[in-house]
Amino acid sequence: MGRLRACLLPVVLAVLLAAASMPAPADAQDGADAPPPVLTIDQERLFAESEVAKRIGDEIEAQAAALAAENRHIEAELSAEELELTEKRPTLPVEEFRALADAFDAKVQRIRDEQDAKERDLQSLREAGRQDFLRSVTPVLTEIARERGALVILDRRTVVLSAGAVDATDEAIARVDEALAEEAPPEETPSEESPSEETPAPPAPDMPEADGAQ
Repeated sequence: MGRLRACLLPVVLAVLLAAASMPAPADAQDGADAPPPVLTIDQERLFAESEVAKRIGDEIEAQAAALAAENRHIEAELSAEELELTEKRPTLPVEEFRALADAFDAKVQRIRDEQDAKERDLQSLREAGRQDFLRSVTPVLTEIARERGALVILDRRTVVLSAGAVDATDEAIARVDEALAEEAPPEETPSEESPSEETPAPPAPDMPEADGAQ
């Protein structure tokens, strides 16, 4: 939770700076005493419900599921190897068994370190995906702030009380999906033309046997 707030902070600052440089709307200029407009965004909903963010999350979760399956497979193999080593213990000299046990322990530790590194890489990928998403939506949030004459967008969870009109989460989700979908490269559609199949040649007619053929 705290990491996501930290990720959104540069986005909020960027929107604040961009909005501050915009000319105030006419009604705000007429009433100089009016407080600066403020909008709120539920950043958890923005990341959880945006179709673009869902695709990012789905890709990462697929990798997480693959890693979990790999861990289960490795665990089963190590358990079988440990059982085999235990069964050999009564038949081996003490020194030979100790050498095999030490080698097995070293193997387990090496594999654990490798899998832990993969988990850390996956977590870093997850955080990087969120940060990239939040950076990519900054222009959309800035545009929403400009249109509404807002000078700042706050995380809704940090606001104790607010009117529903200041929450722009639904609009942000829709606008983000629309904007990022336009930037995405078009998907290649398979050709409707089916590959031509060669028509097999008709079988040759049976030739009558020559007279006198044995």
